[in-house]
This record gives sequence, C-alpha cells and structure tokens, in this order.
Amino acid sequence: MSQRFMLTVNGQSHTVDADPDMPLLYALRGDVGLNNPHFGCGLAQCGACTVHLDGQPTRSCITPLSAVGNANITTLAGLGTPEKPHPLQTAYIEEQVPQCGYCINGWLMTAAAFLATKKKPTEAEIKEALTGLKCRCGTHISILKAVKRAAAMMG
Repeated sequence: MSQRFMLTVNGQSHTVDADPDMPLLYALRGDVGLNNPHFGCGLAQCGACTVHLDGQPTRSCITPLSAVGNANITTLAGLGTPEKPHPLQTAYIEEQVPQCGYCINGWLMTAAAFLATKKKPTEAEIKEALTGLKCRCGTHISILKAVKRAAAMMG
C-alpha cells in the first residue's frame, strides 16, 4: 500500500509516494534523482549508501521510508559544493584518495558525522569511527590521511 512521504533532502522538500517499507536509498536515487548514495551490498555492511539523518550517519539501504519521519536528510551532494567543499572533500583531493570512487560516499559521510562531534581525534579514534566501511581499491591508508588532514583543517 503506497503512502505519501515528505522528505527534506539537502535542504529541499521532496514528495515521494511509495511503500513504507521501501528503503530510503531507493527513494533518494529513484524518486529524488540523486546519484549518491550508492547501492553497495544492500545489507548495511559496506557503507556506500550512507546518508545523514539529522546529522547521524545512517545506512539508507536498510532504512525504510517509514523510519525517516521528519529527519533532515543530508547526502554527499549536500555536504559541500564545488565552490565551497567540505574540508573532507578538499582533503580527499589533496591526498589523491579516489580510485574508482564507488565507496567514497560512505567514507565521507561517516567521517563528516564523526568529525562534527570529535574535533581532534586520534588515529585510533578515526579507525574506530570508520570501522565497517569497505573499499575494494585498498585506499584505506590514503583515506586515513585525508581524515587526519580534514580534522586538522577543522580543528
């Protein structure tokens, strides 16, 4: 049974008519028309689908629309702009992190939520915050360097 949902995504309102059990990821990609987040595993194990719900990193592939409520949804497209990138986006470029780029959505969104609450993290804290994210290209060391760089820029 279809239901109407009002979603606030990156500061803009969107109306979605869908089954309440439909994953938020499908609404963001199919109904809102975003290219990020990505579908990775569909089991919340890789992180490619991560978005922020009221600032909290959330795996959108397993989050039903009915669980979103009035939360503000932020995707990678809402994290920064080409004119004013988020410090993490700048650090990723400076550290030359991107390989294939498929997983970057999850790493950036998770790290951004972490750095919003932890201003001067240790390397161990960064590693703990990013636990559970996957990168098949093996850029983990570059990602760690980029998060450290962004933390220093934000600190």
